[in-house]
Amino acid sequence: MRNSLNTRSMIFTLYGDYIRHYGSEIWIGSLIRLLEPFGHNEQSVRAAISRMNKQGWVTARKIGNKSFYSLTDRGVKRMDEAAHRIFKLKPEKWDGQWRMFMYTIPEEKRNIRDELRKELVWSGFGMLSSSCWITPNILDKQVEDIIQKYDINRYVHIFTAENKGPQNNKQLVHDCWDIEDINKRYDQFIKFYSEKYVVDKNKIEKGVMSDKECFVERTKLVHEYRKFLFVDPGLPLDLLPEKWLGEYAGALFGDYYRALAKPANRFFEHIFVGNNGKAKRSKEYDVMDHPLIID
Repeated sequence: MRNSLNTRSMIFTLYGDYIRHYGSEIWIGSLIRLLEPFGHNEQSVRAAISRMNKQGWVTARKIGNKSFYSLTDRGVKRMDEAAHRIFKLKPEKWDGQWRMFMYTIPEEKRNIRDELRKELVWSGFGMLSSSCWITPNILDKQVEDIIQKYDINRYVHIFTAENKGPQNNKQLVHDCWDIEDINKRYDQFIKFYSEKYVVDKNKIEKGVMSDKECFVERTKLVHEYRKFLFVDPGLPLDLLPEKWLGEYAGALFGDYYRALAKPANRFFEHIFVGNNGKAKRSKEYDVMDHPLIID
């Protein structure tokens, strides 16, 4: 399995899995050092964080001659939403209802159509037809946020409905999402990381895997697993195929993550400099209250 270690994406991973638990702010020098093991140089890190600043994910401030970057409210909100989705232990029970999101965007607002589609996919909607998206999940808050963000209140219609056929609910799922492809991706993840987990856990127990190596492997693990946020809508168990690999992949991820967590944290804390000059975790921080994904 190949990791796509784009600089901007890696920064999002570090904010989601580490920095947000340490006050959500980091000195640019620390960020540069943390990304060095992945082959990112100072210039690429500065360019990527500047882009994130312009996009409204982070905000910058100076303390003396040092630049610090912290998550904006928008960034924190997206991190929290993704952490909730990616680390929920089991698919939720379905109430049998479908939520429909229908829109007609006028020409003068056509520039937001692609962004709107991305937001709907991110939230877990599937496209039933051109401007009709559906989900079995209760996403009232996410829908409200999308409508407010793009100011499309008068162009949107929302319904809660029951499927009366002639296609059954599982066929409806197959019409809106490529479930087989998602399951194949989970299978690839499991095959790649099962062996790595056993090998690395053994190294850690024997004390022959450094904190830096654990940090690198944990970050790559999170970076790879977070990709499922963009393809897996998090459907209820009632609508999933009998041989669904998502739960197994999630369990493997959790076990591997826990094995790497403490030494990885030690390395991060050694490098990290925040606005108070040293690493201090949030009181509510837990090693399984994982990351977030944005891109």
